[in-house]
Amino acid sequence: MNGRSQGQHWAGQRERGSFVLMKFTASAVRLLGRRALSPLLYAIVLYFFVFGRQARRSIWHYQHNLATWSGRHDLCPSRRSVFRQFMCFADTLLDKLDVWNGKLGLEQVKLVDPQDVRGQLHRQGRGQMLVAAHLGNLEVCRALAELGEKVQMNVLVHTKHAEQFNRLLGEAGATHLRLIQVSELNPATMLQLSERLERGEWLAIAGDRVPLHGGRNVSVDFLGRPAAFPQGPWLLAGLLQCRVSLMNCLKIDGRYHVIIEPFAERIQWKRRERDAVIRDWVQRYAERLGQRCLDAPLQWFNFYPFWNEHDD
Repeated sequence: MNGRSQGQHWAGQRERGSFVLMKFTASAVRLLGRRALSPLLYAIVLYFFVFGRQARRSIWHYQHNLATWSGRHDLCPSRRSVFRQFMCFADTLLDKLDVWNGKLGLEQVKLVDPQDVRGQLHRQGRGQMLVAAHLGNLEVCRALAELGEKVQMNVLVHTKHAEQFNRLLGEAGATHLRLIQVSELNPATMLQLSERLERGEWLAIAGDRVPLHGGRNVSVDFLGRPAAFPQGPWLLAGLLQCRVSLMNCLKIDGRYHVIIEPFAERIQWKRRERDAVIRDWVQRYAERLGQRCLDAPLQWFNFYPFWNEHDD
């Protein structure tokens, strides 16, 4: 093994592994279907639960913080509740397979849009940014783009394999969903995103996952304890001067609810105020995310030390 291989960042190895796993899974879904893969996926998640000490502890801390913050003693963690959250993750993976295989219909998805964000998009013409979280099943949000609105959904990601993932999505029949790699924001990328907004397209980005490669983040209160959140979504929204809505997809009573709610009409700042303005919006987002966690407490799928202030 040469020096370059030894010094390679672990995140790069995981990125390649994720692509290979997705390609393998997509092929297996087409060949075998959900029923055949269900025992395998549940076995994998069970193994993950038994041997993933850090993941178990991370979910235990999440459940503890949520219960303490909300004052709901029924949410206090136990070995059983932690195991149930892992099994919810397995169920979510199986539902993702149905999405990739085109077996998710509109009748299985309920759009919750009390302030008519969707209608505003059509009336105003210009697109907007949708900030999501690793709560529930983000994959099901494809139903909006593919099955219902036929609107172009651009998912902003940090992976360098975005184009390869796009090919896989195309093979799975996703014609209105595209991944755009935004780890390095340059004038060309900003121009591309601005043009897509002007064409009425949607930009979707996760607001609860800090990039591993030097991305800007800010520590705010989340479920009663300080946690790091990315600044990226709010910086982008301010630079692009676009409206921001929140989007979550939660499975409630066996049916997915895609919840869209307006969040920011405009994010603006003066030069000296930028950091304070961004922190304020991130704190508002963290508070709203905490409230949304109460709607589906077991569907939080960040299996790492989210509140670890000393984790680089």
